[in-house]
Amino acid sequence: MNTLKLMWVHIRTGVLNELQYRVNFFIQLMETAVSLTVGLVGLSLVFNHTTDLRGWSRPELLMVMGVHILTGGLIRTMIQPNMERLMADIQEGTLDYALTKPADAQVLISVREFRFWRLTDLVTGLIVMGVALVELRFVVGPWQALAFLLALSCGAAMIYSFWLMLTSVAFWVVRVHEMVNLFEGMYAAGRWPVGIYPDWLRTGLTFLVPVAFAVTVPAEALTNRLTPQTLAGAAALAVVLFLLARWVWRRGLRAYSGASA
Repeated sequence: MNTLKLMWVHIRTGVLNELQYRVNFFIQLMETAVSLTVGLVGLSLVFNHTTDLRGWSRPELLMVMGVHILTGGLIRTMIQPNMERLMADIQEGTLDYALTKPADAQVLISVREFRFWRLTDLVTGLIVMGVALVELRFVVGPWQALAFLLALSCGAAMIYSFWLMLTSVAFWVVRVHEMVNLFEGMYAAGRWPVGIYPDWLRTGLTFLVPVAFAVTVPAEALTNRLTPQTLAGAAALAVVLFLLARWVWRRGLRAYSGASA
């Protein structure tokens, strides 16, 4: 109960802080509009020369783009801001505040930041996905909806776990910002289905940085491509990565000296 209360307090505080800077809403809206425009232009250029891309039609690729924007919004609303703050706390020795609270420290460091205006990405992603469904003339049934939500949850859990492991490296290595840049570059590649890439890059986008499970697999659920085996594999990998991330986090805490050292 204490953990849930602390989570709510931090999220509420984050929303109130964001509302004080409403100009950020318009800045975020412009960023989203530019990103969407670039994506749509790229899609149009591709389909000026072909009718499909490795078996993916234009509406299906539009679905992938929508999921990519939606998942990116989830990452930038909570996961990335909290991990960047954790990285700063580790480097500056100010993590003690979170560690002394009567709650699970991992939960607490994961909910301290909430970028309210980044929700524009979530809304934009849902709109693009809706347009894709209309173009596909695909009726989402209970199975597809459940499979999509499960796949999206597994993907989000994998991205969170990856970020936590990446950030926990700061317990031993002072500078990890280059690794963060690597993630952002790899995630940008998720705008397209991972199946169109060469084998070496596809493997990296699936197991090194789990972009495939965060974007392509949820999109497959809404384009009638997802198999039960793939969904089961995503769920299993999400559990494994989460447990591994928690283990790395706990190991890192043992190496943390803090401000009192």
